[in-house]
This record gives sequence, C-alpha cells and structure tokens, in this order.
Amino acid sequence: MPFHPTRRRLLAASALGAAHLVLDDAFAQPLAPTPQCHDGGAPTIRETEGPYFKPSSPQRADLVEPEGKARLVELSGQVFTRSCRPVGQALVDLWHADERGQYDNAGFRYRGHSFTDEEGRYRFRTILPALYTGRTRHYHVKVQAPRQNLLTTQLYFPDEPMNRRDGLFRRELLMRVAEAGDALAARFDFVLDMR
Repeated sequence: MPFHPTRRRLLAASALGAAHLVLDDAFAQPLAPTPQCHDGGAPTIRETEGPYFKPSSPQRADLVEPEGKARLVELSGQVFTRSCRPVGQALVDLWHADERGQYDNAGFRYRGHSFTDEEGRYRFRTILPALYTGRTRHYHVKVQAPRQNLLTTQLYFPDEPMNRRDGLFRRELLMRVAEAGDALAARFDFVLDMR
C-alpha cells in the first residue's frame, strides 16, 4: 500500500526528519518473506569481504553522519534459514564506502552492526555509497546466527551501469530498491545455510 504523507506531517518535519518519517511509514508495513526463500532452497551467495573490513564495529543501526550530504538509504530485510524460518538475534554487520568512494579505516564512519529481532528483521539507516575505481556501488555485510557459521557477502544496487563491468557483481545479490521521498528504501533478505 503506497504511503501518502499529509501536508501537516511534511510541514511539521525538518528536511531530514521528513525523509526519516517517510521511511518509517514505508517500513511500518509487515515484511513479506523473500521471494528467494524457498523451503530447502539455496543459501545466500558468499563473497569476499574485501580489504576494508574492520572488526569491532559499534552496535548501531543509524550510520548517517551529521555532516553527510549523500542520499539517504534505509536498508532492511529479514534473516531466514533454508527452511524459511526467521532467525532471531542474528548479527548483521554492515560497512561501505562514503560519499567520496572512500572507506574509513581509522574510525568507524559508515560501519556498524545490529541484531535481528525475533522475526529475523534488521534495519539500517545509511547513505548511498559513491563509486570507486573498479567497483560498482555496493554494501559489505557479515551475517551470523547464534553459534553458527559466518556469512560474508556484498549487496548491489539494480540498474547501475558499473554492474556489468564489476567482476565481483552477482545478480543474486541485488537489493530491491524503491524511491522513498528524497531517500531510497532498499530490501534484501538473507538465507543462511542452516535448517
């Protein structure tokens, strides 16, 4: 069901607040199971973590920097088993390039982790990363259910011209992306290799 904000709600919110309000209402709807999750189906594809992973990211779901000017993205989804059962308390660790295509290796800008709720849901508020030489736009992610093996992968944006030229790009790792006011709403559901 599309969200239609009222004039009063939009005028009452600041520019950043309005984008966040639209995103919150857009994601207030129940999350449907991923089309990729079929009972006994294949787990989410693994990919390299790349050279910029940094352990011990802060536990936070809002990665937006106060001085940032990049387009906002709300990334959400669920974590499932191969039998499509939601995985609660799964670790979801996210990191990516900034609006200039650079990674913060000294600190933790655009790095953070959170844990799924009892329905396996996760959500991050972040930005659209910039391109850098040789790579298309992407997010890096590690997902781990309690006491299970770690999944390391990358997520990609649809309709990016660089997707065709990036040797790591995998169509199976495309997020579903929609406009949400001035921001983007991105969705990806992970399927872990466990029953």
